[in-house]
Amino acid sequence: MGKNESVSIADEVPFEIPDSWEWCRLGDIFYHNTGKALNASNQSGQLLEYITTSNLYWNRFELNSLRQMYFTDVEIDKCTATKGDLLVCEGGDIGRAAIWPFDYDIRIQNHIHRLRAYVPVCTEYYYYIFYLYKHVGWIGGKGIGIQGLSANALHSLLFPLPPIEEQQRIVERISEIEPYTEKYEIAESKLNTLNNGFPDQLKKSILQLAVQGKLVPQNPDDEPASILLERIRAEKERLIAEGKIKRDKNESVIFRRDNSHYEKLGSQERCIDDEIPFDIPDTWEWCRVSSILNINPRNQLPDDTTVGFMPMPLLEDGFNNRHAFEERKWKTVKSGFTHFKNDDVVVAKITPCFQNRKSAVIRDLPNGYGAGTTELHVLRDVTNTLYMPYILLICKTHVFIADGISAFTGTAGQQRVGKGYIANYLIPLPPIQEQIRIVNSVQIIFESLDELL
Repeated sequence: MGKNESVSIADEVPFEIPDSWEWCRLGDIFYHNTGKALNASNQSGQLLEYITTSNLYWNRFELNSLRQMYFTDVEIDKCTATKGDLLVCEGGDIGRAAIWPFDYDIRIQNHIHRLRAYVPVCTEYYYYIFYLYKHVGWIGGKGIGIQGLSANALHSLLFPLPPIEEQQRIVERISEIEPYTEKYEIAESKLNTLNNGFPDQLKKSILQLAVQGKLVPQNPDDEPASILLERIRAEKERLIAEGKIKRDKNESVIFRRDNSHYEKLGSQERCIDDEIPFDIPDTWEWCRVSSILNINPRNQLPDDTTVGFMPMPLLEDGFNNRHAFEERKWKTVKSGFTHFKNDDVVVAKITPCFQNRKSAVIRDLPNGYGAGTTELHVLRDVTNTLYMPYILLICKTHVFIADGISAFTGTAGQQRVGKGYIANYLIPLPPIQEQIRIVNSVQIIFESLDELL
């Protein structure tokens, strides 16, 4: 092919342009230099400030704490940007560009291209072309995009060239609409944040309705929760008599009198109306976790029993009820770990696992028992009278999480919810059949949401 022979570039042209426009290479319009490479051992010339890609952003510069290096007279001429020069990143965020707007000169480091037109042009127009090419992936993008921006790549970039008067009109029009696009970007960002958080916010609301008795209708034929609590207390007395559990000398008993809520702890009574967070149906009761559940129990098993072992990564977060386990022999995990068994509710107590709702009802352990990370609280129904998935719902509510965060103890990064918070937490307790209906309804709603969102 001859030196002056024409070559078709139809496959390079990315879009059609008006008849009065032309396609041209950037190197036909601008000559350019890159800045000086860092070299601490070279101390010839003047010690001057310079900018790098970390100072150059879209249409602006961050000039705090500029660094210095030595420049010779030749390097100053080659590496100096003056007002009106278009500067483009070769490294860092490839293709990011800005026009140097200041009346004073600045030196540039070698990962910045300095573009200076051969003839008067509307430099702002070319800035917007770089912005377009970058954001559609033609610079620094994947696939057909230019991966790097060497001098050769920069020179060969195809630019649509309008008449200079039209370049100026384009820039003026962009300047008019730019405030609106910025407002749109802010609105879009807020909308994306809302959309991303919407599923979790909706699930939080559904759980709150569930534990307030507003998700499923009450059935007048259900045995009221007051009788359920009496059955729990009777069963605990039996277990105490058999020596299987110990008596809590200050066990909480909550009751209503004169339209108020009172709590009896041992021989002491007090009104707790200021602690009741919301109203519940008449067939429900308020109770402390410690009055219906055993907290952080220990298992007694033969050493050679195969059990499940659950480190924290095997306990899933979010609003689901999933966990996995590894098989171990009891003798290898009985010391130094948290104990649990099938139907226990486990709740991560350390940040950020607690906030992320790492909690589940334990299921399908080998021989029904297991152990795991020490960063768990375990809730066990020793009376076998409760529906534990409902207790899990309580532990995933926003109120439970928010109040737990307020009760955190420990240093930053190692904060935890203590056993006392769990033990004293007030539970709205429905009749047992309603507990089951609530859990089933929540599960159906959440599954539908996961399919839709």
